[in-house]
Amino acid sequence: MGTLIIAEKPSVALRIAIALGNGAQRRIQKGRVGYFEIDGEERTYVAAAVGHLFTIRQKGAGHGYPILDVEWAPSYLVSKSSYFTKEYLDTLKAIAKECNAFVNACDYDTEGTVIGTNIIKELSALPAERLAGVSRRMKFSTTTTPDLIAAYNGLSPLDMDNFYAGEARHMLDWLWGINLSRALTSALSGSVHMPLSIGRVQGPSLALLAKRELEITSFIPKPFWKIVATVNGVEFVDVKGDIFDEGVAEKAYKAADSHKSTGRVLSVEEHEDYRRAFPPFDLTSLQIEASRSLHLDPSVTLSLAQSLYERSYLSYPRTSSQKLPPSLGLPRILEDMSKNPAYSDLASRLVSAKRFRPVEGAKVDEAHPAIFPTGVMPKALSAQEAKLYDLVARRFMACFAEEALIATSKVTIDFGGETFGATGTRIKKKGWMEYYPFARVNEKELPAFAQNASVSADSVEQRHLETQPPRRYTKASIISELEKHGLGTKATRAGIVDTLFRRNYVEGSQIKVTEFGMTVYKALEKNCEMIVREETTRRLEEDMEAIAQGKKSESEVIEEGKSMLLEAIKAFDTNKAQIAEAMKTSLISASTVGKCPKCGGDLVIRRSRIGKQFVSCSNYPKCTVSYPLPQNAKIVPTGNVCQYCHTPIVKVIRRGRPPFEIDLDPSCISKKEFMAKLAEKRTQAAAKKADNANPPKVKKAPAKKTARSAKRPAKKPATKPATKPKA
Repeated sequence: MGTLIIAEKPSVALRIAIALGNGAQRRIQKGRVGYFEIDGEERTYVAAAVGHLFTIRQKGAGHGYPILDVEWAPSYLVSKSSYFTKEYLDTLKAIAKECNAFVNACDYDTEGTVIGTNIIKELSALPAERLAGVSRRMKFSTTTTPDLIAAYNGLSPLDMDNFYAGEARHMLDWLWGINLSRALTSALSGSVHMPLSIGRVQGPSLALLAKRELEITSFIPKPFWKIVATVNGVEFVDVKGDIFDEGVAEKAYKAADSHKSTGRVLSVEEHEDYRRAFPPFDLTSLQIEASRSLHLDPSVTLSLAQSLYERSYLSYPRTSSQKLPPSLGLPRILEDMSKNPAYSDLASRLVSAKRFRPVEGAKVDEAHPAIFPTGVMPKALSAQEAKLYDLVARRFMACFAEEALIATSKVTIDFGGETFGATGTRIKKKGWMEYYPFARVNEKELPAFAQNASVSADSVEQRHLETQPPRRYTKASIISELEKHGLGTKATRAGIVDTLFRRNYVEGSQIKVTEFGMTVYKALEKNCEMIVREETTRRLEEDMEAIAQGKKSESEVIEEGKSMLLEAIKAFDTNKAQIAEAMKTSLISASTVGKCPKCGGDLVIRRSRIGKQFVSCSNYPKCTVSYPLPQNAKIVPTGNVCQYCHTPIVKVIRRGRPPFEIDLDPSCISKKEFMAKLAEKRTQAAAKKADNANPPKVKKAPAKKTARSAKRPAKKPATKPATKPKA
């Protein structure tokens, strides 16, 4: 009998097979799914899942709520979009017949533990508590060959507490999501046919954004004044700072302005500070920095980092650690990076100076270190992958470099009894900043001033300003805020924010809560506060952490979560009519794209029972006008009407594609123009692609004869071999 090693993805299975097989591995293809065999004292098989092969579903049928009885089932039986996973599960089952031992080599986090343990439960037909006898855990933070070999040689017992915590999270997330979403959708049943969603973490996340939005909309600006004197082209600000009393500001301005030619330098101070490098990246800080420096969406950042990890270029990205322990072999990584032309000079300097002790942050993750480059030379990276790799590589090297030296100067000047100050900043020694050019230092050098010297101001201004409302969150900053509030996990926060966008609760790069999103928040906050209160979610998060630490049982936490859910549903049902009334008008407004050309009613976006979106008249059944819509797209009304068919024109926004505008009537004459233009664009693109593939040949000018070439005898034309006569 053999051992089956289960990886989370095919790319990681390949790397494990190469590492353990040492060239002797065989790839076996079964249909569209491949796996590997390695011979030894016992045969070893390496095969992959494709993420979750099992998922949660309710027991029994029905679309009502509350639903509390759930079970794990193969993903292909639950969702049509997951049917491709059946071949992977069938392949694993076939291999398992030849095995009596299993290794969970999925990502070493809660998700990877749940994925692999569920598969082993299915393959061994054993309950979770009896898996220890037939299975072990493979832990690694990079997919390099040395790390994978070390991980296999140091197999540990299954991390069952982590599995129980992950299983509880999946169940509670599913129960809260399905029940609250069905409740919310049912509140509008009969008026608007549109599925709505809210969840255990989604509700408090919406609340954070809505509260910020309310702060902004209710903000009343207050006037204040600043007195600014310009000396030798440098602005000096009155040390009173922001002056909220106009009388005080006027008095200060007049005193300074009347004596602007008789100023005196009160003090000149200079000091130097050593500034440490930033700590290495954890996932949240990587997402924030990639958003700021590279303008990458946090979800894209995670996807790119995962791809770089699977190809052995970066360590595991889903970490909350800012630590780089010596056991990683830091000198070896820097030596390997010195062989990369992009970093050879910088890395070589660190190696020569034996600077192998990094700056670290306070955050710790027991499962993984901070994100770091493995030293493996990257190949064939996309433009975005190359930029993200460069960001991580430079941040990593900067952790080992010398501190930067920043010189700060401060000058104060008196004009008519008013004291004005200015501060200058200059980098005296770059240190780690040479390694990490993404660091920001606003250098501002002051001209030379001598204490007690007489100076005059070029001008004195009394600036009238207003206080500003708090800034809106970006995707990166709200992810950071969710972490501070203990909402979600490092791996799920970006997805939660994306869900709020998909539900049309929020919009914009500077995130604004839509009218509809605000209505949902206010209706729930007033009538069922538990759903949007972060204390509810944080309490469950702490309970699940207690499971992972072996302090609470899974069943105890699930029962507690169900009890809290039933309490929330009871409050919701008690106030269901008020919630429906509060949401109805806003939802109809949010889903209205224009007026019906037949009866003048509202054309509203609706969904069929199978989930397809379309537009129909609000006066149905009296008016049966309806139009199809593009699927898997956001539809935004433009306020314009087609000149031919008089139906509203909408903007269609699809992920990864440029948006376009089109009217609703599929038989409108304008469609012919649209399709003709589309066909023309495709023809031009195909022609351009063909030209690039077959560039025109450029005739070379005949080479001039040299003395040497003139002496060479002319080559005889090659003679074709005589053709063999046909029989």
